[in-house]
Amino acid sequence: MDRVSALDEPLKKTLGAATAKVMAEHLDLHTLGDLLHHYPRRYAERGELTHLSDLPLDEHVTVVAQVASARVLTFSGSKGRGQRLEVVITDGSGQLQLVFFGKGVHKPHKDLLPGIRAMFAGKVSVFNRKLQLAHPAYELLHGDSDEAVDSWAGALIPIYPATTKLESWKIAKAVDAALPRAREAVDPLPDALREGRDLVPLPEALLKIHRPHTKADIAVARDRLKWDEAFVLQVALARRRYADTQLPAVARKPRPDGLLDAFDAKLPFTLTDGQQKVTKEIFDDLATEHPMHRLLQGEVGSGKTMVALRAMLTVVDAGGQAAMLAPTEVLAQQHHRSITEMMGELAEGGMLGGAEHATKVVLLTGSMGAAARRQALLDLVTGEAGIVIGTHALIEDKVQFHDLGLVVVDEQHRFGVEQRDALRSKGKQPPHLLVMTATPIPRTVAMTVFGDLETSVLDQLPAGRSPIASHVVPAQDKPHFLARAWDRVREEVESGHQAYVVCPRIGDGEDEPRKKSAEDEAEKRPPLAVIEIADQLAAGPLKGLRVEVLHGRMQPDDKDDVMRRFAAGAVDVLVATTVIEVGVNVPNATAMVIMDADRFGVSQLHQLRGRVGRGSAPGLCLLVTEMPEAAPARARLGAVAATLDGFELSRIDLEQRREGDVLGQAQSGVRSSLRMLTVIDDEEIIAAAREEAVAIVSADPELEHLPELRTALDALLDTEREQYLDKG
Repeated sequence: MDRVSALDEPLKKTLGAATAKVMAEHLDLHTLGDLLHHYPRRYAERGELTHLSDLPLDEHVTVVAQVASARVLTFSGSKGRGQRLEVVITDGSGQLQLVFFGKGVHKPHKDLLPGIRAMFAGKVSVFNRKLQLAHPAYELLHGDSDEAVDSWAGALIPIYPATTKLESWKIAKAVDAALPRAREAVDPLPDALREGRDLVPLPEALLKIHRPHTKADIAVARDRLKWDEAFVLQVALARRRYADTQLPAVARKPRPDGLLDAFDAKLPFTLTDGQQKVTKEIFDDLATEHPMHRLLQGEVGSGKTMVALRAMLTVVDAGGQAAMLAPTEVLAQQHHRSITEMMGELAEGGMLGGAEHATKVVLLTGSMGAAARRQALLDLVTGEAGIVIGTHALIEDKVQFHDLGLVVVDEQHRFGVEQRDALRSKGKQPPHLLVMTATPIPRTVAMTVFGDLETSVLDQLPAGRSPIASHVVPAQDKPHFLARAWDRVREEVESGHQAYVVCPRIGDGEDEPRKKSAEDEAEKRPPLAVIEIADQLAAGPLKGLRVEVLHGRMQPDDKDDVMRRFAAGAVDVLVATTVIEVGVNVPNATAMVIMDADRFGVSQLHQLRGRVGRGSAPGLCLLVTEMPEAAPARARLGAVAATLDGFELSRIDLEQRREGDVLGQAQSGVRSSLRMLTVIDDEEIIAAAREEAVAIVSADPELEHLPELRTALDALLDTEREQYLDKG
C-alpha cells in the first residue's frame, strides 16, 4: 500500500468490526489516521498517582491506585441473601471504596488482592457520605516477572478522552495496534522548515505523544503536532489570499475635488489618528488592480461607519458603485439615515438642491413597497445611485448594478460566506471587499478564522465619547438593588436622557422559551420577555414615563417608526430584544438595563452596552441576573462589568468557550482539525506558521515541490472546507 493512503485505512481492518463500530459512533474515529490523532488527555505516572482526594462527583474518571484491602460481605435483601465485595484503594493522598455485587464479585475478588496496582474507571458516586465507584472497569498493572514490573516503573500511562462505552485502556490497546503504521504517516512539513524550527519528524511525534518515556518526549511531540495544525491551516489560507491577488479588479483612486473632498470639507470634526491610519490602508488597497479583502475591527463607537463611508465615496468618485450589506432592517435603515444625514446635499444626486458632485444613496430591504423597490432597482442598474445600503434583499437575482466596485459587509458574524460571495458576484470584475465587525477578535482568532482577510484595527474612541459605568445587579440575593436600578432609569429620564431595557425573549406567544440548561434553578423559568416586562414597568416602577417596545417580529414600518421617535426623544424607555445590538445610534440614550444578562454571551453584552454613552453624557449599564454568586455566569458578568476593553473581553469569552464555538459553524472542517492547538495559548506558533506559510506559497503557489504538504492539505480540505475557503 502506498504511504499516502496507509492512514486512510478503515479501523475495522486493524481492530475488528465491533471495536471499530464503537469508535466511530462514540468518538467519531473512522481511520487509522483518526485514531493516531486521538491524543491522550493527560498521563498518569507510576509513583505519582491521580489524587483520589480531588475526584469530581458524577464524572467518569480513570484512576491509578493500589489495593489496600478487600473483603466480601454477605447481606440479606428483598431477593434473599447476596454478596458484596468492598475494595479500598489508595494513592497516598486519599482512599476510595470500590463495590461489586452479586455475580460480579468473583473475578475482582481473585484479581484485586492487597498490594496489587491497577487502573480503575467508573462514575464517582456517594454512598453513606463516602465517595465510591460501583462496578468499575479495571486493568491490572503488572508484568510476568520482576524485570517487567521494574521496566514499567517509570512509564507514563496515557489517559485518553474516553466514554462509558470505551475506557481509556481499551483505546490505548487500539492505539498499540495502530502505532506500527505511524511510520507511514505523510509528513506535511517541508524538511527545511522542520529542521529550521528544530521539530521532530511526524512518525516520531506520534510515537512520543502516545507512548512517551519521559515528560520531555510529550513536550517535543506536542510542539511538533501543534505546528502541523497551525501550518497546514495557514497554508490553506495563504493560498486563498494568493489566488485573490491574481484576480483582476478595477483600481479605484480618489479624484481630486470630487465627492470625497466635498464631504471632508463639510465634516465638523477631524478624524482620529486611528481612522486616518486605517483609511490609508484601505485607500492603498483600493488603488491596486486586484480585489481588496480587508477586515476592519473596531470597538463599539470607534467610527468604523465613517471610515467605510469615505471608502465608498472614493469608489463613487472613481466611477463605481458601493454596496453596504447590513444584517437587519433596523440596522440598514439606521445606516441609511445616518449616512444621508452626514452627506446632506451630497446624497441628493439628480434631485433639486443636490450638490454638484452629489450621488444618490438608496435603501433596499425586503419589506419596501413595490414602487420604491422598482425605483431603487432602476437607480442601481443605471448607475444613478452611487451608494446602496440594504439587507439580504441586495443579494437577490433581480438586483443588478451598473458597476459594482466595493462591497462593505457590516457585522460579518451575522452573514454566511455564501451571502458575501453572492453579492461580490454582481460586479463585472470582482469588487473590493471590506468586512466590518464591532466584535473584537483576538489576533490569533483573526489569523485563523478570517485568515483570508488582511486586518485593520480601530482601537481609539473619537473625542467626546463618554465612559460607561457597568454594574451587576443580583436581583435574587438583593432585590432592593433591582428597585434602585429602576430609580436610576427614572433619574436619567428626569435629567433629559433616555434608556434601553433589553430582554432575551419577545413574549408574544410565538417565541417558545429555549431549552432549559441545568446551570441553576433560575434557568427553570423561561427567559424574561419584552412584552411582559414593558407592561410591568409601565404599570409599576416606571409609571408615567413613555415606555415602548421594539422587537424583530414587528412590522418594518412600525419598527422604523419606534426607532425614529426614540431617536427624536419622543420615547423615554425602549424595551427591546437584541435587535438593537448593532449600529443603533441615539446619543441621548445614557442608561441600559439588561434583564437575565446571564443568558447573553460576553461579546453580545459588550455590543449591547455600546449603545449607551454615545454622546457627551456618561453611560450606565446594569446587568440584572438571578444567578447565585458562585455560578460561572456571575463570574462572566463580573468580567464584563470590570472592563470596557473589547479585546480583553473577547479573550475571556474565548477562554470560557470551546475552540469550536469560536471557529464557528462555517469553519466546521477547520474546527475538527484543531486537536492540539489552542488559538489563545499558541499565539506565537500561529503567527510563525502564518509567516512560513506566506513565504512558501509566494515561492511555490501550487506546492509543486511539496507533494506531502499538498496531500495534508487535501486531507484538511474536504469538499465542504474547500468551498468554505473558496468563498472566503
